Amino acid sequence: MTRRQALALGVLALLAPVACRKKHKSARTPRTPLPAGPRPKVGWTETGVASWYGIPYHGRQAANGEIYNMNELTAAHRTLPFGAIVKVTSLTSSQSVTVRITDRGPFVGDRIIDLSRQAAREIDMIGPGIMKVRLQLVAYGPPRVAGAKRVVQEQDQPPEQAQTQPQEPATPELTGYAVQVGLYNDKAKAENLKARLSRRYQPVTLVAREGARTQWRVLVGDKPTEEEAQALATILRKQVGEALVVLRD
Repeated sequence: MTRRQALALGVLALLAPVACRKKHKSARTPRTPLPAGPRPKVGWTETGVASWYGIPYHGRQAANGEIYNMNELTAAHRTLPFGAIVKVTSLTSSQSVTVRITDRGPFVGDRIIDLSRQAAREIDMIGPGIMKVRLQLVAYGPPRVAGAKRVVQEQDQPPEQAQTQPQEPATPELTGYAVQVGLYNDKAKAENLKARLSRRYQPVTLVAREGARTQWRVLVGDKPTEEEAQALATILRKQVGEALVVLRD
């Protein structure tokens, strides 16, 4: 064996334990890291707490422009693109349901997905309200179903709530990841926070969220990757409290 060959073998021997440690650490990660850009590959997974939403938003406009129907198999997620098809498996009962992402949320830090009422019913989640689940991205469909129409309200929801409130016009050039730092019923409070944060950060925008009443989301930044948005969220939490990474649409 030559001296050069012996040196090469020595380098490989040093690198081997490092590679093994990295692989072992990755295997314990409950969420497959998102690739650069806002479109994860099929097979991407995430584990966490699911919740569901129903009557207050039934018949209202979802974030993708469709009318939310709680009797269909849809869901809200903060960062998956609209049209993503996701298999949701209960870690309690092993029951599963496949949903289409049409909305943004949930806006509670420890939850990863908001299911429609029908999807929650499929995995026996109506009673408990929340449940530990595993998400798996299985396919992509169209971001919005063509010709989606308004649904009839249930009798226990006042008819006047069926009226759609106007939304602020979208900002087409903002298409990356942002950090949501507030959700307000009072638009004036949302505008005050926007004005305060605009002194240090750009862009800061307001997005209307439909429901029993219109709520206003305050979004900061427009980052190309989720990792960069998470770094911004870490900074913002020290200034405003809760900060959640979302995908702009």
